[in-house]
Amino acid sequence: MYKQLNAHFFFAMKLPVETKKKLKEYCGSLSPKLPFSRWVHQEDYHITLAFLGSAPQEKLQKAAKLAADSIRHEKRFPLHICKLGVFGKQDAPRIFWCGTQQDKHLQDLRSKVYTACQEAGFELETRPFKPHITMARKWAGTFPFQENMLDAYSPFKEKPLEFEASEVVLYQTHLDKTPKYESIAIFPLVGE
Repeated sequence: MYKQLNAHFFFAMKLPVETKKKLKEYCGSLSPKLPFSRWVHQEDYHITLAFLGSAPQEKLQKAAKLAADSIRHEKRFPLHICKLGVFGKQDAPRIFWCGTQQDKHLQDLRSKVYTACQEAGFELETRPFKPHITMARKWAGTFPFQENMLDAYSPFKEKPLEFEASEVVLYQTHLDKTPKYESIAIFPLVGE
């Protein structure tokens, strides 16, 4: 069912096409001001719910079934992208991201997917869930990164970017391709 060859897998919230386009526009205006070395392809924008790493097919199938069962009755809900942030060293971050407002629906959905993966035998990251969309990697500026740049250049200062969370996806990573992430199973949320 799922392709292998040392591939990595993860569950994520898929973003709608229009949201990806808008984020790509934002990145186009931010990239001259924020010199990161690699900007993420717009088709790879997502919010990770559970990173699985590499795994045998049986274990992936079990996780997919348990996740599908656990979110079967989950309804679609609105999310608001409202902030910029970084991970890594303060003066030379490795990840530039945009994040959502804290949302109980997203926390609950993530918890169900996370628990399903643990029940399937996956050992998952234990850091607190910080929902974000990776936009770029590896600071490449000739000057140190300064956190006040995030506020100065934020496209979300006046209005967050709203979208409807409607699908959870199991992705496979292809490091040698662009876009890097292939959807291998889709779990739609229930419409109103």
